[in-house]
Amino acid sequence: MTPQRNTGAGAEAERPEYAGHYRLESCLGSGGMGVVHLARSTSGLKLAVKVVHAEFAKDPEFRGRFRQEVAAARQVSGAFTASVVDADPEAGRPWMATLFIPGPTLAEQVKRNGPMAPAQVRRLMAGLAEALRDIHRVGVVHRDLKPSNVLLAEDGPKVIDFGISRPKDSELRTETGKLIGTPPFMAPEQFRRPREVGPAADVFALGSVLVHAATGRGPFDSDSPYIVAYQVVHDEPDLTGVPEDLAPLVLRCLAKEPEDRPTPDELMRELRSTSAAYDTQAFVPGQWDQGAGDGLRAGEDLRPGDDLRPGSGPRSGAEGRAASEGQPGGEGRSGSGAGRASRVFAAGPVRRRTAVVAGALGLVVAGTFGALQWFGDDGPAPVNASARATAATAAAFDGWAVRPVAGRAAVPQCAYGAGTLFCAQSGEVVALAPADGAVRWRRPVGQAGAAAPVLSGGLVHVTTADGRQLAALDPASGRTRWSRAVPAGSGWVSAGGTLLLTGGGAAVTGVDGASGRTRWSHSVPGDGAPLLAAFPGDPLAYATSTSGDGAWTRIAALDPGTGAVRWEARLKGSLRPVGAEGGSVYFLGLDPVYGDARSVVRYTAATKAVRRVALPVPRQGPQADVRDGVVHVLASGGALEAVDAGTGRRLWELETAVSRGSAPVSDAGHVYVTAADGRLLAVDARTGRLLGQTRPRLGDLAGTLAAPVVADGRAYAGAPDGALFAVDAERPAAW
Repeated sequence: MTPQRNTGAGAEAERPEYAGHYRLESCLGSGGMGVVHLARSTSGLKLAVKVVHAEFAKDPEFRGRFRQEVAAARQVSGAFTASVVDADPEAGRPWMATLFIPGPTLAEQVKRNGPMAPAQVRRLMAGLAEALRDIHRVGVVHRDLKPSNVLLAEDGPKVIDFGISRPKDSELRTETGKLIGTPPFMAPEQFRRPREVGPAADVFALGSVLVHAATGRGPFDSDSPYIVAYQVVHDEPDLTGVPEDLAPLVLRCLAKEPEDRPTPDELMRELRSTSAAYDTQAFVPGQWDQGAGDGLRAGEDLRPGDDLRPGSGPRSGAEGRAASEGQPGGEGRSGSGAGRASRVFAAGPVRRRTAVVAGALGLVVAGTFGALQWFGDDGPAPVNASARATAATAAAFDGWAVRPVAGRAAVPQCAYGAGTLFCAQSGEVVALAPADGAVRWRRPVGQAGAAAPVLSGGLVHVTTADGRQLAALDPASGRTRWSRAVPAGSGWVSAGGTLLLTGGGAAVTGVDGASGRTRWSHSVPGDGAPLLAAFPGDPLAYATSTSGDGAWTRIAALDPGTGAVRWEARLKGSLRPVGAEGGSVYFLGLDPVYGDARSVVRYTAATKAVRRVALPVPRQGPQADVRDGVVHVLASGGALEAVDAGTGRRLWELETAVSRGSAPVSDAGHVYVTAADGRLLAVDARTGRLLGQTRPRLGDLAGTLAAPVVADGRAYAGAPDGALFAVDAERPAAW
């Protein structure tokens, strides 16, 4: 059904023209609790915006449920869900905007084309198992997984509609006598013990969804929801028609007792042993993957207006589906129309850029230090550099991808200097050739990988994950030049060839980066233990401390060579420094309780001038960088915006659909961000247009998400699958 304007009476006619600052263009679908509209962000990104019915907006209990839905959807990686780009559960009509996802629901696909082929069911099972692993990992239980809540996107299934999901520790409890869910896809405990529903209920629903995909019906089938409920609790499932190699796994999913069901991780392991050909990339089933060369191949980019029908090639009318509520009965999801992916590629020249190394260096604390050799023998394991490095030329860079540490590795944390990439990862420090990723040397370092190495005084400085030990390595060979112990919870920054460390009190110690000797140690002005920050290109280091009530922040600018206080100021509010250039320091003004960014602040020491620029809405989990007086702020929901602190103007805003991103890194022409699913995104620094993005590289993201490194026309990024990859920073459209 083509999206329609609301012109009739009733709930549809009362819809507002806007939800927040998003203009609602047309209706995609309506459910019992709200209406989903097609909308576009300021940058042109196509969104699905759910707006709650006016009658429910007055219900405090429902508002609590909607607030929970927004929180749950925001926590889960955008790799398996429709990423939340914005929301306001406190508005007069609460609303939530998610990325518009082209593709039918599983319910529509089966209704239109009949049961899936065994290979397609296998891929669906693998994709949904990955999705549930991602959902459960952040402590969320969906509780309403069903065919109409599964979108079949080009890159795999997406689980949507977290309207009745709950964190495992939620204070919102199901009321006595109220059953919430869809009976054919509910687990026995949802009928018997609705207050004790856990992740295993989603696994039961997965089993029911797979039976529906394989047969066109559920494992418990009746026109009466009451009979279905009885069958779910007491009867054995009907698996007739389920592929023989999958039936035992599906039966385990449908076990009556939660503890007898497999976890999503166990399901994925079983699937790998069931079929070595298991593949979730070429996913979209039925009419979208018939015949060689038909429709859209896995890994190919969607273009505006692409038609995904077999044999079509690019043309208008691609079928789209929104991450919205289904129609009653779980079958309908309206809203076909011109669908497109979030990628926008710019045409025109790209200026050459100078090297930029990722973001601000880490915040640090340390007190009394003692010398300690902790690297074992002093010789690293040398690795012969690849012959490709000597053959590298200044021609167009094709990029590369390597795994610096074999096996189940964390995200590489990297820095650039002395013509080399230095990466800490899973207990090792590795030096790589920027041209081709060839390993020059590697060095075992106990639990290294919590933060990127830092170059100071001509050496490479690294710490262990617990922050108790700090050492300096020779950049050419990896041999240990010096090391010293630091107290637990310590951190450090580097400025002007000096490492600055602070301890539990107000003392700051300056350590010579080349020799490891203490240069100076004394207290700095402030309230309690200061936090330290330093920024590339700025000669000073900054110590900040905020009052207990968040009313004031004290900042002292330190000469790293002597520890002398060059200037100090007491500024209003809870402030976090994010950059410094041209004699000014830039801050995010934070909510003292929740830590949301509410403003951008610039302080110029020479004139003592303070400029504050309010952000339009509080930004959760904010990260930022500064380039030529412009502050780029990325929020945890994916909103990336540019604020000119000199003029006080917001230059642009882009909804990236990145549910969790790194600190942004900018150069003269672009802003770069890495996403939790392993993508690297490049945004035009002048217009805010998304110019390109790499493919996802999924994995377990247990540690810190590393900011990208941009140097000599190349961009380097670490991914959750343990890979480090490089692309041509001059040509993001070719990524």
